[in-house]
Amino acid sequence: MTTDINCYIRRNQAAAWQPLIEKGIHYTGISVISLKYDEAKQRSTTILLKFEPGAAYPYHNHPGGEEIYVIKGEAILENVTLSEGDYLYTPVNFKHSVTSETGCILLFVIPEEVEIL
Repeated sequence: MTTDINCYIRRNQAAAWQPLIEKGIHYTGISVISLKYDEAKQRSTTILLKFEPGAAYPYHNHPGGEEIYVIKGEAILENVTLSEGDYLYTPVNFKHSVTSETGCILLFVIPEEVEIL
């Protein structure tokens, strides 16, 4: 492990929004930036998601739980609206979908890969 802090910084100018594609499925209107990639798991565990107005992510399970922080806009999970500055922790095996009528940017910490239901 290096002690150079620069090795652990994700600079804004180095980040570009990419279409969210998981297991060959393109989620229209949702873009992602990987902030932390876990080499052992071969997946990102901390991400930014940007939802365009009207975008939706299907009903799914979180085997390892998740954390969501709303940076901008509003997101709807289980008929509850999360607004800018809101934080949600979901426990292991929590199931929900995500939609945004207005568009939003969300910070996600996802220890385990989601399971689409």
